[in-house]
Amino acid sequence: MHEELPGLAAKIAKVLSRGSEYVVTQPAELRVLREVSDAEVREFAKNHGWRVIRRLGGRQIEFYNDANQRAL
Repeated sequence: MHEELPGLAAKIAKVLSRGSEYVVTQPAELRVLREVSDAEVREFAKNHGWRVIRRLGGRQIEFYNDANQRAL
């Protein structure tokens, strides 16, 4: 995977520890996520117990805590 994903994961985890969603709209963060395949982004989210949704043709990506993953 991309070398900048661990830093992005830390930021997402921090935000999701305080709220229910993290919306990626920053160009630098979107660039990192666009450099990996959709399947890799889904696996990245799943590995962290998150759910991911792409909106607006990929210009906005949302991460949520996945209750199904947390319960396991």
